[in-house]
Order: sequence, then structure tokens, then C-alpha cells
Amino acid sequence: MKRYFIHTFGCQMNVNDSLRMSEVLAKLSYQPTPTPDDADLIILNTCAIREKAEDKMLSALGRYRPVKVSRGALIGVGGCVAQQEKDRLIKKVPYVDFVFGPDNIGKLPEIITRVEQERERVVETAFVDSEEYVFPRANAETSRGKVTEFVTVMKGCDNVCSFCVVPHTRGREVSRAFPEVLTEVAELAGIGLREVTLIGQNVNSYKGGISFAQLLLRTAEVPGIERVRFTTSHPHDLSDELIDAFRTQPKIAPHFHLPVQSGSDRILKMMRRDYTVVQYLERLEKLRAARPGIAVTTDIIVGFPGETDEEFELTLKLTEQVRYENQFSFIYSPRPKTGAALREKDWGPVPHEVKIARLERLQKLQRKICGEIAATQLHAEVEVLVEGHSKYDAAKRFGRTPENRTVNFDGDALAGAIVKVLIEKATPNQLMGKQTAVVHAPTVQPPPAEALAGVQPDRFPLSMA
Repeated sequence: MKRYFIHTFGCQMNVNDSLRMSEVLAKLSYQPTPTPDDADLIILNTCAIREKAEDKMLSALGRYRPVKVSRGALIGVGGCVAQQEKDRLIKKVPYVDFVFGPDNIGKLPEIITRVEQERERVVETAFVDSEEYVFPRANAETSRGKVTEFVTVMKGCDNVCSFCVVPHTRGREVSRAFPEVLTEVAELAGIGLREVTLIGQNVNSYKGGISFAQLLLRTAEVPGIERVRFTTSHPHDLSDELIDAFRTQPKIAPHFHLPVQSGSDRILKMMRRDYTVVQYLERLEKLRAARPGIAVTTDIIVGFPGETDEEFELTLKLTEQVRYENQFSFIYSPRPKTGAALREKDWGPVPHEVKIARLERLQKLQRKICGEIAATQLHAEVEVLVEGHSKYDAAKRFGRTPENRTVNFDGDALAGAIVKVLIEKATPNQLMGKQTAVVHAPTVQPPPAEALAGVQPDRFPLSMA
């Protein structure tokens, strides 16, 4: 039996796409392997959001080349870099056998057959028309043994922010019909999952037959589901209806990732973000009034073309004012075909050393805020959904609070249980404590999952809205 290894770069969408690839490969009688060294097929599921991710992909290809030489393994590149580079990637890396975009996961059997039997190098990167696109049907058994899982509700983005390559690599927005989403959630709950995260490039713009707020509420009503999360959102789609859903349904987790990108109105306009800082703060104030204590995270880009020292200071001021639970901050890097890349010379590129200095200041401030927020949890009793053993200490358990704070603790609760944990130590990155009570025992205790042994995530925390 042939074996496969998938190396996943990037966001939650890519992680979910890798699951779908695994299911397709299982139908071809491929088995997963935890290391690439004994793989007959290696797939790199790539990300194009940041230049660094592309560099990491090329570096990984170099590491996997000896496997091809020694075993004759096939090497394929999927995901956003594949969609962006198309046949240029085949020409650039002569030992890559096939390239396929996110819309072409379902064609993997055909692609692999052509490579194996016809000995041709294949490029499949055509977008599927929105009217004809069919979301890959997830197999719940792939997730057996897990407590939490991603569920795709839409793909693509119509916003065309000037810094973002997603519209070029993921295409236009397409929403998945809500009955399909709810059916998948019910199947996941049936094998023991307690939490789902609804994902898409811009989930707030969901148009699958009901509003996104209604989809959240219906998902929360699925028997067995205790928590519902989602990512990622664009501020202009943060509706009053969605805010009301946080007020009325406690199973919607009190965590909201709301990318702001900059604290300067002028930079936001150049980014093609159709809101001002004041408008962003007004929506945030309504959200916090509806769900007191909600944890808010964000994305920020520093060193955007033309950003002045004064405008960067506005970003620091906004960070202080909002007091984000966490933020994922990056230096600006020009992406192909984007408006900012085409106008960077006119707007004025920010020197690399200035970008780095600004990023370090911003991240230092955020670490301080993270530490202060964590300190408020010391000696508190928090609710934790147990996900399994701690990766730091196999004798301890690991889980997350409703606010998405990670907790490592002494206890014996099974995966899927909801427990109370007394916090005895708090750092900016994690909380630590001891189990004091079991609130809910797991309804299903499935055997450990082995289906994803060949999927190796290499994620950086970046949303796309």
C-alpha cells in the first residue's frame, strides 16, 4: 500500500483543505505516514499570504528532493502558491510532478493517475465558476478521536484589499448551502466532537440561504455541540444581528477575531479597508456590551507603503486602547498583482529596518498587554474543554477556555469533558492549574485518531479578512 505525507503551510483554510486531500487519497488506497522519508507521495499545501511562507515552501521542497531521488516519490504542490504561480512553479522546480489550486482538490485522483501512468507533469489551477463550485464533502470519520474541528462554510473573498493576494488565489466568494454545513456538524457531533469552528476567508459575508448569525445559532443547537467558534471576519460585516447572537446564545464562544490592520485612517483607505478607526471602535463597543468579557484578537500590518512614524504611533495607541487579547502582526510584504505592490514606489516604500523596528515595538507592547490580561486569571476558576494530553507534559491535560485561552493542568478528565480548573500560574502564552470539578463528561469517547498521521501542519496565525 502506498503512503503519503502532507506538509501544510498557512491558515485554517489550508489545514481544512489538507483534511480533504487526506480523504481523497484514502479512496486511492494511500495510507498516511508521519514522516516524509518513507512516503511515496509528498504534497505541500502552500500559503501565499506572506513572502516568508513561499520561502519556507521552497526550502521544504529542497529537503524533500532526496526522497524523490531515493524512493521515486511523487511531489505535488497545492494551495495558494500553486494557484498563484501555476506552470511557472513547474518550470522553476523541475522535480515537482504536479501543481493544483484550492479548487482542484477533487481532481487529485485524475492528476495522480496522469502523473503515474502517463508520466506527464500536470498543472490544474483553473478556478471553478461560482455557480458550479461544489464544496468537498467531508468525512466525519477523518476527525474521529478529536474534540474540535474546522467546518468550511464559504471560500474566496470579494473585498480586494490592496495588500491581499487571496482574491487571486482563492477566487470570488462562494457560500456553502446551510443544510450541508449543519449536516456535517451533526455528523461530527455524532462521533464525539464538542466544538466546531466555522471557517472561510470572510465568514461574515456568508450567503448560503440564511445569514451568518442564523447559521451560528443553528449550529449551536446541534445536539452534542457545546461551543461554536468562527474565523475570519471583516469589520464591515459585523452586523447588529451577529452581535445579538453573542448576546442570546452562550454556546457561541466569547472570542472574536476582528482584523483592524492599522490605526491610521489614511493607511486604512490606502489598504482599501472601508471603515475608519472610529467606526471599528464603535462596532467593537457594541460587541463588548453584548458579551462582557469577550476576548478580541486582531491582525496588524506594519510598514505599509507610505506609513509615517506618526501613523505607526496611531497603531500603538489603538492597541493600548482596545487591549487585544492577542494580535498577529507582520511587516508588509508586497504580493503579486495586489494594488499596494503596484503602487509601492509611488506611495513610498518603508525601509526594511524601519519595518522591523516598528514590529518589535508593537509586539513588545502586545506581550505586555497579554501578560496583564493573563494576570487577571490568576487564582480564578475557569471552564476548560479538554482536548487531550499536554504537549509539554504527558502527565498533564490540555484544553482551552471559551475565550480561547490555552490551559495546561493537573487532572484526569477525558478528552471531550468540560471541567473547572483553578489557575495557579499565568503567563502571556498559557494558563496552568489543577482540575477542581467535571462539569460535563464526554458523550462519546472514541479511540485515538490515526487518519491524519501524514498531515503535518506548519501554520502561522494569520487570518485573511
